[in-house]
Amino acid sequence: MDIKIALPKGRLLSKTASLLQIAGWGMDGYHEGARLYHLKSSTYPNLSAKMFHERDIPIQVAIGNYDLGICGRDWVEELLAKYPNSSVIKVADLGYGTGSLYMVSGLADADMNALRRRAERGTVRVASEYANLAESSALKERLSRFSIFPVWGGAEAYPPEDADLALISVSADAEMLSMGMVPVARVLDFSTYLIANQNSWGVKDLNKMIASICEGCGRLPADKERQEETGTRREMTWLSRREKDGLIRLALPDGHQQAPMLQLLEKAGIKIEDYPSATGNRRPDIGIEGVAVKVIRPQDMPLQVANGNFDLAITGRDWLADHLYQFPSSPVQELLDLKSGKVRVVAVVSQEMPVADVADLRKFIGGMTVPFRVASEYVNIADRYARDNHFGRYRVIPTWGATEAFLPDDADLLIENTETGRTIARHNLKIVDTLFESTACIIGSTRIKTDSVKAEKAKSIVEALRTAVEGR
Repeated sequence: MDIKIALPKGRLLSKTASLLQIAGWGMDGYHEGARLYHLKSSTYPNLSAKMFHERDIPIQVAIGNYDLGICGRDWVEELLAKYPNSSVIKVADLGYGTGSLYMVSGLADADMNALRRRAERGTVRVASEYANLAESSALKERLSRFSIFPVWGGAEAYPPEDADLALISVSADAEMLSMGMVPVARVLDFSTYLIANQNSWGVKDLNKMIASICEGCGRLPADKERQEETGTRREMTWLSRREKDGLIRLALPDGHQQAPMLQLLEKAGIKIEDYPSATGNRRPDIGIEGVAVKVIRPQDMPLQVANGNFDLAITGRDWLADHLYQFPSSPVQELLDLKSGKVRVVAVVSQEMPVADVADLRKFIGGMTVPFRVASEYVNIADRYARDNHFGRYRVIPTWGATEAFLPDDADLLIENTETGRTIARHNLKIVDTLFESTACIIGSTRIKTDSVKAEKAKSIVEALRTAVEGR
């Protein structure tokens, strides 16, 4: 009987690869430089593996696509917080990849009693990529009124101006100080777990594989001991509501887009300090009076501008489109195409699927007796594409990266972005349609009054960047 295991990419990959090597699984393709997500075991002929973003693993195990999985307990509890009856069994604590989830604030004197009093007068705002755990924690702490802002990451950037609290993951308590945060409540201590699908646990013989992993744990080098809260808290210059109302608030992207954005800003004559930041500072100084900057995920920018937390943001047209498909009346608009970071948003299938274009795809779907599965980080774009192309019965599967891993076993179609298409081809996949091209762009709020001082400041920034773009 075949057995499938979901293995993590990212932070847990190296230690998990060492564990599987010690356990003698013969899974040589699982390493930091792995170029393919589909793996086989030379020790267990009936065992296959696939690499996923850690957050996707509990879901894949719960729905029965995989018999076993290895991931952080934090993501298991995130699933169970919303779906407590999910078919996931926590088999063993593997002991590495330790950390904690904390509710944190950007204010040095914050405490939960003060936040409970605030909730009696108004709404306490909580930002987190752990949206389900954030909600359950707020209820547990008896916050009478609260709202949860789901974000893709970097939740520590939001307090205190744009959220009252953030639920964040840290591997050591001292990390909070370096972020400028103070702990308000400790929500969960976690480590890496081996999990199993409940049905597989009852009908498949998993004992030998599970025993080899559990025995191998004792031979793994231990994680470094947790650091206690030491050092000096980074002092943040944050904005009062009055200051916030009088400023242009600009969101800049984190991640790989920082270097090209820095070059563009410098070409536009805009000086910015500590961006990218070696210390993780998300509030760089910009040399324009009346402008404040915060660094957040591009995926979160359209919604943050719509909510009024930012006036301008630099994101991708792909994420703006995804937002507007969900909220067609959103007060967000594109102000300038920056003509950089060009990617194509494409429809991708397995090389084995007998289709060459979207017309063939529709015919193929017409012969299916089960719902067609569309996997994507762009949930709303994927849903719109499926409806516009009359896919009939379909299901959109949200993903958090490593989307190529889903084909062909766990999805039938991907909506993905690509620069060259080489990664897609390397995973034995093919492009059957191009939805649109996406580049970096400046977006802004339509709520700014056109004759206001704020509008003039925003216009001056956009025009400086327009001059830099046109002078390339």
